[in-house]
Amino acid sequence: MTHTSFMEYWPSLLTSLKETGIMMSISMVICLLIGLPLGLSLFLTNPKMKGHHPWLYWLLNFLVTVVRSFPYLLFVIALIPVTRSVLGKAFGPVPSSVPLSIVAIAIFARLVEQVLLDVPKEIGALANSLGTSRLQYVWYFLLVEARSGLVLAYTTTTVSMVSYSTVMGVIGGGGIGDFAVRVGYQRYEYGMMYVAIVIMIALVFILQMFGNFIAQTLDKRK
Repeated sequence: MTHTSFMEYWPSLLTSLKETGIMMSISMVICLLIGLPLGLSLFLTNPKMKGHHPWLYWLLNFLVTVVRSFPYLLFVIALIPVTRSVLGKAFGPVPSSVPLSIVAIAIFARLVEQVLLDVPKEIGALANSLGTSRLQYVWYFLLVEARSGLVLAYTTTTVSMVSYSTVMGVIGGGGIGDFAVRVGYQRYEYGMMYVAIVIMIALVFILQMFGNFIAQTLDKRK
């Protein structure tokens, strides 16, 4: 990679990073707003927790499992008609956030359920002894006890979505994956492709370290 080629493709790299940022921002906000309540629903209806609606648990569990087990590239292709009908277009960073959001919701919901299942049963016993309602138990006891694990679960989901977002470039979704394929592979500018890879690795490292810091700060067991 020469200095000339680096300067030539640098604006395209910045544009690709911006597109990846748009995809990630939209999908992770939606993931938090829907994935957390979905994970709570999985936990509260789980037969292990003596949930009152086991049929709801198995329904939600089935949907989450199907989304998580579906090959991501095929999942994206299958959603193209749906995305086009809803947004009017199927390609670009905003439409690409639709499949990203759905997968992120499924991954985060499952991780939330697992984190909540690890909360000591003594917390539930304490809440019951105080006569709290279900809402009070969730808000003042369950989420407070599990907050550190929930942050780590959200961080893990975010890091996973960085990898998933690169796949969108294969089907015209834009982002850093599109840059790597279009410039690095098709134009044989492997140096720029390696630059993109290093940037994504650095991004993942920063996200993971930041998430670990927040989780350790919130961990009251220290």
